[in-house]
Amino acid sequence: MTDSSIRRSVVLKRRPKGEPVATDFGIVEDAVPTSGPGEVVTRTLWLSIDPYMRGRLREEKSYAAPIQIGEVMTGETVGEVVKSSDPAFAPGDIVAGARGWQTHSVSPGAQLFKLPKGAASLSAYLGVLGMPGATAYAGVTEICKPKAGETFVVSAASGAVGSVAGQIAKRAGARVVGIAGGPDKCLYVQDSLGFDACVDHRSMDLRQELRNACPNGIDGYFENVGGDVQLAVFEQLNAFARVAMCGMVAHYNDQTVRPGPNLISVVGKRILIQGFIVSDRPERMSEWRAMAEPWIAAGTLAYREDVIDGLENAPEALIGILSGRNFGKLLVRVASSHG
Repeated sequence: MTDSSIRRSVVLKRRPKGEPVATDFGIVEDAVPTSGPGEVVTRTLWLSIDPYMRGRLREEKSYAAPIQIGEVMTGETVGEVVKSSDPAFAPGDIVAGARGWQTHSVSPGAQLFKLPKGAASLSAYLGVLGMPGATAYAGVTEICKPKAGETFVVSAASGAVGSVAGQIAKRAGARVVGIAGGPDKCLYVQDSLGFDACVDHRSMDLRQELRNACPNGIDGYFENVGGDVQLAVFEQLNAFARVAMCGMVAHYNDQTVRPGPNLISVVGKRILIQGFIVSDRPERMSEWRAMAEPWIAAGTLAYREDVIDGLENAPEALIGILSGRNFGKLLVRVASSHG
């Protein structure tokens, strides 16, 4: 068996207790799969690492089935078609839609999206033009609905979702305040993303820093973090504020449930709080791509990528994203690509 006929996959060896560790995962090898009727085999080029993956490691029932012990880790990829039994795809095509922490995947052709040539870098279709970008678009436009003159706050503002959410709100005319971890990320949020202000969540007095940045209170909040950041924001929400609950990464490694904010003011202030999962809105993906690709081409939608090389380093990448070590959209480069 030659190297080109071997598939390497990262599997779950045991369920993490609190923060995951590298030994919770293992690498297995088998033969590169063949394609059945209507199926396509892809060679993975890029793998997306996202905070939601921590939830899939839990045994408890959630909106998506947990990964079983010995099962391949799930994740969005961009890959090159190497075998196809679907006439819509040919070897050499570059596609998104295959899933899995593995060097090769076999997928129904109906699940794949052929990437246009030259519109953007291939990796962008896992970040700003992929699920994170569509998530930001759905949460901002459907739930937060920022208006000109309002104050919009987004946590994890330098990340893949938060960076796009804030830029969409800016286009709507809102005053946008980011919350990020550390001076470098805060500088990036203001200078490169164009936010009006950014508060460091590591500040000695987060509540006061947020008040200073939001003197007129907060009208819209895009939640990616939870924890102390959420507590500080909820205290400063205005009447009729809208909150899009996208993620709670500060809680994902918790083994017991933390107390949340006091919600007594939600009634008096008539605050809307809505959780959402972007996969409930599949039409948003193509809608967002059509809107955002010209912005990327024109250089008016900024994004940043944090790239780690090697499939074997995917577990450490996941561990890092859960503690905020990444700076921008976190990706694993699995193999050399064409763009």
